Amino acid sequence: MTRTILAATLLATAAFATPAIAQDAPEDVARAALEAAPVWDGHNDVPGRLRGQYGNVLADFDFHDTLEGDDWTPGQMHTDLARLRRGMVGAQWWSVYVSAALEEPEAVQATIEQIDVAKRLIAAYPEDLALALTADDVEAAVAEGRIASLLGMEGGHSIGSSLGVLRQMYDLGARYMTITHSRNTPWADSATDDPEHDGLTEFGVLVVRAMARLGMLVDLSHVAPTTMHDALDVVGAPVIFSHSGATAVNGHARNVPDDVLARLPENGGIVMAVGLPGYLSEAQRIWYAARQAERARLEAWWQGRPDLVTAGMEEWDAANPTPEATIVDYADHIDHIRDVAGIDHIGIGGDYDGMASGPVGMEDVTGYPALFTELARRGYSQEDLEKIAYRNMLRVLRAAEAYAAAHADEPPIEYPVG
Repeated sequence: MTRTILAATLLATAAFATPAIAQDAPEDVARAALEAAPVWDGHNDVPGRLRGQYGNVLADFDFHDTLEGDDWTPGQMHTDLARLRRGMVGAQWWSVYVSAALEEPEAVQATIEQIDVAKRLIAAYPEDLALALTADDVEAAVAEGRIASLLGMEGGHSIGSSLGVLRQMYDLGARYMTITHSRNTPWADSATDDPEHDGLTEFGVLVVRAMARLGMLVDLSHVAPTTMHDALDVVGAPVIFSHSGATAVNGHARNVPDDVLARLPENGGIVMAVGLPGYLSEAQRIWYAARQAERARLEAWWQGRPDLVTAGMEEWDAANPTPEATIVDYADHIDHIRDVAGIDHIGIGGDYDGMASGPVGMEDVTGYPALFTELARRGYSQEDLEKIAYRNMLRVLRAAEAYAAAHADEPPIEYPVG
């Protein structure tokens, strides 16, 4: 009798001593999280692919299956409805990006065209997609089993340095704007251009304030750290980084430094961790820099002989294969953001169809469950995973809407034109 009681006591003690996460397979924890809170992805470039490959003509485009054809040719994409379902995506920010090389008036027109094609795409698949303009719209679409579809502008060149155009873009449905893309705007510095303004100009501050007043999320991906800090100083509402990593893990200029991450708890914003391999793997970033240096050396050595430059690069590539970026690298960025900013300030921003491929194991939008399984393996709870997948972004959008509502009686911010 005594031995039976002792054995039972030991079994009970062992059960209580075992963490709950260890009792469930990581795959099960990830699946349960994504069934309760499907992925709300911060950035997908399907509208750009439609412009570049189909001229925004949807008559011959089938979004049910885009796997036919060769990579980066008409037909082959990272995203389609079937794969979004497999990836357990419940809400998607579609990027209405246009080239930062366009003159501002052209960029405004092109952005309107991209908003138009994104809306037409959403309307063409009403059983699977639903246009979402508010947090309530997102929740309603997810409850119906449709993918909530939101529109985000990528680059302040899209407003032509006009607060009036900004307000009209909001009325057309844009719910975030990335302050810059690869180049500076006349009022804000980009992460990948030579510094010009030391962050935001006086007009840039007005843009950020006007966005917050509208309820349009201020997206700080692509911007210089000075611009990040200036925006955080004046915005009032939570910001997002729609597709960025952590500079401490990969030193690319497009990622977010720790002194900015440390400000997110006070601001309430989130970094939606990016899947672009060159921003994930530090080894790959170093490889790219070495490759560019080799090309510059060969071009200086063999001026007027592009054939020899090409031959030299082929030889270098054969001797220096590209380092792989993996799901482990992706999870390392999420770990770091959590360690500095906290679990409430993380989201997911894959950047699919805006890059050649995602990391190994996440080559397209079907890979999100694998990432969340890796996070569960690292000890993230189901509650943590639900926040990263969906709930943090929902909270941020609701907070932005609340800020706009609190300022709704104030007159629009004005700035003289022309």
